[in-house]
Amino acid sequence: MARALVLGAGMVGSVIAADIAADDRFEVTIVDRSDASLQKAAARCAGRVSTTVADLADPAVIRRLAGEADLVLGALASHLGYDALAAVIDAGKPYSDISFMAENALDHDAKARTAGVTCVVDIGVAPGMSNLLAGAAAHRMEQCDRIEIYVGGLPVERRWPFQYKAGFAPADVIEEYTRPSRIVERGEVVVRPALTEPELLDFPHIGTLEAVNTDGLRTLADTLDVPNMVEKTLRYPGHYELMRVFRATGLFSKEPIEVGGQRVIPLEVTSALMFPKWTYEEGERDLTVMAVIAEGVLDGKPTRLRWDLYDEHDAATNFTSMSRTTAFPCAIIARLLHEGKITTPGVLPPEKLGAMPGVLETVMDELRARGVRYTETVEAI
Repeated sequence: MARALVLGAGMVGSVIAADIAADDRFEVTIVDRSDASLQKAAARCAGRVSTTVADLADPAVIRRLAGEADLVLGALASHLGYDALAAVIDAGKPYSDISFMAENALDHDAKARTAGVTCVVDIGVAPGMSNLLAGAAAHRMEQCDRIEIYVGGLPVERRWPFQYKAGFAPADVIEEYTRPSRIVERGEVVVRPALTEPELLDFPHIGTLEAVNTDGLRTLADTLDVPNMVEKTLRYPGHYELMRVFRATGLFSKEPIEVGGQRVIPLEVTSALMFPKWTYEEGERDLTVMAVIAEGVLDGKPTRLRWDLYDEHDAATNFTSMSRTTAFPCAIIARLLHEGKITTPGVLPPEKLGAMPGVLETVMDELRARGVRYTETVEAI
């Protein structure tokens, strides 16, 4: 029986562990610094996993634990992802990871290739499936001129004043709202402030959503030869205006200020006050919506390829939609690594997998088996 190690027992990590633990080929261990989170994750897995309390901010701990495993899956907060990736490479183990790290994971590519290790990074929903589909489109078309990605995770029920709740690590949400956004225009990478260039779009099942620039292209800006690419994050109208006010006020700043004789970091105070209000209540329904649109030439004709996702909280498992749509691709790719169906050494972003025969089809089949369905449309333009 293969030993699978899951780093992180949060909302996504626990679903990754549950999916892998349902496979009799694996003996699963989840690691987290929070015993409470581990116990919740174990309950989600119906007791089919082992748990270990450890500080995953220490790369030496990850190297030691990964060295005892056959396969590693990562679901850590973004600030831990880069060093964790290096530690798993040092341990020489295949890695499937969803950590939304601010650093460039490809900086570790040469190290992974030298070690003969295969690491698939950013393999969640977005980044993740968005990259996989973008890579598949660029590979499938004779000429791909434009890729647009629109994605968001939202509560089904809108509640004033935020009209939003966080489906993953809250600090990573604020990072999306503050980090400058890279987009590609006419073959050049340009940088725009986050939350800029808003547009209103209509989606089935939901209605009108607002899309703004966020730094979601990630590796796509470097790996695909497509002259125009953008990713925008979707929220209910009104949410972003409030976030712009918070940002302009300085509430997202990481620079200490003095208040009443005490030095405080505004972002930490904001998080402490705001995120209890952004936490999903037990059983509260969420949804995930995404559209990946590619335009170019297919079979000699101007064509638009489009994939649409609409997914909701699963009442049967009580898994949130954001956890499901993020965790399942990571677990599916981990199985392909274990089965030797993805063997290219190095750090592989998902778009690289989109050009590999059979990978997209396998992922789509496995997602459908779990109730996550992408709809593909092809139309002349």
